[in-house]
Amino acid sequence: MRERGARDRAGAGRGLIDVLVAGGGPAGLATAIHAALAGMEAVVVEPRTGPVDKACGEGLMPGGVAALAAMGVHPAGRPLRGIHYLDGRHQARAAFGHADGRGVRRTVLHAALARRAAELGVTTVAGRVREVRQDRDGVVAAGLRARWLVAADGLHSPARRSLGLDLPDRGPRRYGLRAHFRLAPWTDFVEVHWSGDGGEAYVTPVADDLVGVAILTSRRRPYPEHLAAFPALLARLAGAGAGDGTAPGMEGRTEPVTVVLGAGPLRRRVRARVAGRILLVGDAAGYTDALTGEGVSLAVRCAEALVGCLRRDRPQDYERAWRRLSRTHRLLTGALLLAAHRPATARLVVPAAQRMPALFTSVVRALA
Repeated sequence: MRERGARDRAGAGRGLIDVLVAGGGPAGLATAIHAALAGMEAVVVEPRTGPVDKACGEGLMPGGVAALAAMGVHPAGRPLRGIHYLDGRHQARAAFGHADGRGVRRTVLHAALARRAAELGVTTVAGRVREVRQDRDGVVAAGLRARWLVAADGLHSPARRSLGLDLPDRGPRRYGLRAHFRLAPWTDFVEVHWSGDGGEAYVTPVADDLVGVAILTSRRRPYPEHLAAFPALLARLAGAGAGDGTAPGMEGRTEPVTVVLGAGPLRRRVRARVAGRILLVGDAAGYTDALTGEGVSLAVRCAEALVGCLRRDRPQDYERAWRRLSRTHRLLTGALLLAAHRPATARLVVPAAQRMPALFTSVVRALA
């Protein structure tokens, strides 16, 4: 009924929808929630139903937990106290300090956001935004007319591509792979294992009996082969029980209980985040790398800033707001990515963090 009502309003010309959101992932739902909290009518266009899974590290920084709570979103998960770097010989730990982060299954986060959006009266329409037309007064997409269109349609954003906002990127291509293992978490820190050959493994407790292991790498090979590059982590995971959905190729070895999901290439360079009455948020707005684990937290904060700009009828301010909110992430992630790409410098990251604990803690708390 809600879906039909949205189409009827648009078709009958009974006024513009305030904000039409292309994409019902965390960035899109956060935008819709902030719009609803601001008294605006929001409609989300999303082809998938139910909680949507995605390859991601699933660790929320303290700032992201606070931003979600301010929206009335409280996903269940495991508290995270900080970041722990390891390379087999060296290690460095830094606590967030002022507040905990949270390890949250992507599907749990999505369900919590969807519930909150529904509570606030956000309409969800099943479909895809394929073609967009805009004029001085509004935007038409997916058969609906709105004052603004927010493209939250992911790394490979069709909306961004159709607007010609993609920039070429000649840097190394990085990919992410993620699966879960059925065992009790052994730490309340996010562990980052550095292999020294162009890859990292991120271990995130997400439930009392479940840990997620995400691999970031520029090398294309099966997940078991990536995991083998981290012998200490592999030993920790040994004996993790298999369950429904065990990934093919892992039988008889350390076995995940969810299918391996992948994403990438991760880096996305974008010319601008505003094109007339169309604005980009989340991964669609540009992406450096998942190395520092800020994707969801940054998307939620940018969604709030975006809606604030629309309320003031100053969409042009969003570009500056996005750059300000993402500056620390872009600078620190870019520097770490540069180091991670070269084996000689990648091997120095953890020893340097161990030798300079105050600096490492400062960096972690800046990101948090």
